[in-house]
Order: sequence, then structure tokens, then C-alpha cells
Amino acid sequence: MPLAEDLVVLLDERRRPVGTAPRATVHTAATPLHLAFSCYAFDGAGRLLVTRRALSKKTWPGVWTNTCCGHPRPGEDPAQAVSRRLGEELGLVPQTLDLVLPDFAYRATMSDGTSENEVCPVYRATVDGDPTPDAREVADWRWVDWDDFIVAANRVPWLLTPWAVLQVPQLAGRLQR
Repeated sequence: MPLAEDLVVLLDERRRPVGTAPRATVHTAATPLHLAFSCYAFDGAGRLLVTRRALSKKTWPGVWTNTCCGHPRPGEDPAQAVSRRLGEELGLVPQTLDLVLPDFAYRATMSDGTSENEVCPVYRATVDGDPTPDAREVADWRWVDWDDFIVAANRVPWLLTPWAVLQVPQLAGRLQR
């Protein structure tokens, strides 16, 4: 039996928990609907922290994206999961954390057929200081202007993860610097 931290929460079509599955096996060509989250972290100057996913990631390796993403553990509050992952992936502690897109969900398929199928609430965080990323999760990082990230999502979407590209139009008017 996998440890709780290695499980993702499976959801039914009404987005209700119906079980769990090992995180390492859930992303396939037939990925079941499951719970996740995305976070956009800003510093005191209003810059967005973007990351490039580690080359070892199963989905979208080496691709630039929002600050961090992940999966709440069974019974874990999604906001607590965001705080946990900011610490684990980037060595950051959120000073503030706000739910900005509670109902975001998406499906996306990589060229090899591996898919994402997630109910993915989106959070905005503020953080102090530069990250100290875990190389197993993050290959690179940059502080960028939010408006530049919007432009990138619109003009060169193939350079970003599909969830970030789908989230940006919905976040454009909601993320105030």
C-alpha cells in the first residue's frame, strides 16, 4: 500500500472524492479525473516566479510554467498542500495565500499520449526572497513581470505548460500586483 503522500485523490464527474491512486501511476493515456492545484507566487515587487519543470518530470518535462503545481494528499486541504509544495519544491513559505480560481479544471495530452485530467484550484501567493529549488522538481526559475507572462501565454503558448496557458486568460483580471 503506498504512503498517503504518494496518493492522489480521484474524483467522480461531480468532482466528489471517490478513492485514491498512486501518484506515480495516475498520469497515463487514460488519466482518471483527480484533484490537483496550481500556484502563482509573487514577490514584494509584484514579479511572478516562473519555473521550468525538471527534465525527469513525467508530464511536460523541461517546460516553463507557473510557480508550482501538485496534488493534495488524501484528507489534506488544498491550501495546505500549496504551502507544503512551495516549501518542498522551492524552499519558500507563503506570506499570503488566496484562492483565485476555485473551479478551474482541464484536460491536456502530450504528444506521447500521456494526459492530465485535473480539477485544479488556482492560488495566488506572496513570498519573500529567492527560491532554493529541488532539482528533482525544478530545472530553472525566473522572476518575470506578470504582463510579460500574459503576453507569452498568448503569443508563444507552446513554450508554456497547457494548464498555465489555459489559466492565464482567467487570471488576467484577477491577479493584481
